[in-house]
Amino acid sequence: MSAPWDEWDHIVKLDPDKELVDGETFEDVCETGTDAIEIGGTLDVTADKMQRVIDACRKYDVALYQEPSDPTVVVDDDALDGYLVPTVLNAGDLFWTVGAHKEWARLDEDLAWDKTTLEAYIVLNPDAAVAQLTQADCEQTAEDVAAYAKVAERMFGQEIVYVEYSGTFGDPEKVEAAADALDETTLFYGGGIHDYDSAYTMAEHADVVVVGDLVHAEGVEAVQDTVDGAKDA
Repeated sequence: MSAPWDEWDHIVKLDPDKELVDGETFEDVCETGTDAIEIGGTLDVTADKMQRVIDACRKYDVALYQEPSDPTVVVDDDALDGYLVPTVLNAGDLFWTVGAHKEWARLDEDLAWDKTTLEAYIVLNPDAAVAQLTQADCEQTAEDVAAYAKVAERMFGQEIVYVEYSGTFGDPEKVEAAADALDETTLFYGGGIHDYDSAYTMAEHADVVVVGDLVHAEGVEAVQDTVDGAKDA
């Protein structure tokens, strides 16, 4: 049975700690043509902020997932199609590789295992908040990235590998290396996708491109351009 993301090209990641562009609504975001909405952020995220965005998006015909940054912000809501949970393969602080996940399993006896999927993150922008929070070793060559991707798929059985350059446009050669290393696992790419061309460039290698800051900074028209780029690649 195939996973939903096997058919995706584009995700909008909504940060519940950030506002939308003036005059735009969550309905506008859900109608950009994106395949899925992922709700999550690195800093200053709370369960109440998560719930606000879930409630705003729940009635629209787009897949809706939560990406919890730690166990305290997980929301149990039937509107969610599931949880996409980061595990940072190159984290210096192992809390972000397995520690947070252990805490979630310890604290939540009713954890929805059937709706929970790990995203095997490879974090590559040292200036990004996620890199600093997780103490990620971002000095990775294309060969290193490919090796991490192989480990994620073939040793750990991960369904998703996520090459993350949050805050900047990444190195297509490293994304291509990850893609070439994978057989069945879906490759997500996030970071610096801001127009048709940048989305097209990364979608030539990654299965799914993720747009985050763009929706909060420039709005839905810019997001629609990235949807077109991702789907045309």
